[in-house]
Amino acid sequence: MYLPKNSIARGAMALLVLSLGACSSVPEKKDTADSSAQQVTKSAQAASKSDQAQAVSYGGKGVGNYSAGALSGDFAGDQRLVNFIENLVQTQGFDRQYLYGVFSQVRNRDDVSRLWASSSNDPGSPKGWNAYRDRFVTAANIQRGTEFWQQNAPYLQRAQQQYGVPAEYIVGIMGIETRWGRILGKHKVIDALTTSAITNERRSQFFFDELKNYMLMTRSERMDPLAPKGSFAGAMGYGQFMPSSFHGYAVDFNGDGVRDLWNPQDAIGSIANYFAKSGWQPGGEVAVPAEVTSNTYASVPDGYKVKYSMAELNRMGVAPKYGNGSAGSVHLLALSTVPNGYKEPWVGYKNFYVITRYNHSNYYAMTVHLLAQAVRERVGK
Repeated sequence: MYLPKNSIARGAMALLVLSLGACSSVPEKKDTADSSAQQVTKSAQAASKSDQAQAVSYGGKGVGNYSAGALSGDFAGDQRLVNFIENLVQTQGFDRQYLYGVFSQVRNRDDVSRLWASSSNDPGSPKGWNAYRDRFVTAANIQRGTEFWQQNAPYLQRAQQQYGVPAEYIVGIMGIETRWGRILGKHKVIDALTTSAITNERRSQFFFDELKNYMLMTRSERMDPLAPKGSFAGAMGYGQFMPSSFHGYAVDFNGDGVRDLWNPQDAIGSIANYFAKSGWQPGGEVAVPAEVTSNTYASVPDGYKVKYSMAELNRMGVAPKYGNGSAGSVHLLALSTVPNGYKEPWVGYKNFYVITRYNHSNYYAMTVHLLAQAVRERVGK
């Protein structure tokens, strides 16, 4: 479920930004890999014990008739990749010749390197909250989300019952990440991750960790490692999970014995599981428009990183327009619009914060909320 929240060049690159992956919408900060690492939590450090156990049952080999005595191809002689392969052999039980065969066919993608270079220059976020929202909450997307819901209603209902996460938020995430599977990414995941690990010096270790988790995923789920495609950053499937997020949250929701992020049914269960493990409160509010009696709210710290008690908000002249409030902490959201500079006031609750675990952005989480509500209203639930 992740990926960089980079604000890659707008205009001609706008459609590409939409396909970057779970957490690939326009971000709040440039440090995209840091955001990914936060989202992944502990799973980037090591795969689960069950994944490591596959080394025994598969004899160290994954899918595909790959074999070579040495590393050749685009990364021939790269000692970092040779060391990485040796680490997989020694710590995860992979077959050395199998890995040499696989990585000898991996391509160094110049377009991936260029995209990272573009994102590091960061030309800036969309011009205001209203511009960001209007990219996603459209009549066409509401209709597509409604159709996806109707086509997958039994699985969405079961996910809601099993994990306590409303169907509309699962649908909302998929809509923003991949337009319900319409934009899944065109890069071979192994090419993207390997290129990033070798050429993105600032985040080399992060991407080597993701590459390790990717190889463990393809072995445990019996996938040809050269087949899956995703974003240029290596995010995968309907929900655009990074490989480390796969190990932490992916589930086999349709019972076919495989955790397949490119299958909408498994993706539904995996996104719901992600939210549940991140602390989703069943039945809780996400965000509520606020009534204000003072402009104080516009000049104090706001956003998902800042917590207030409801009493503190009330003293600032801020109160939710409806609902029973919250006994715990809440978030003041002052979403800047253009061109007038007005800060649209909202009160965010624990479930708003949970959505920001998927992508660390106030705009992203609020857009998921609004798209989710619009689709639910259209469906008539």
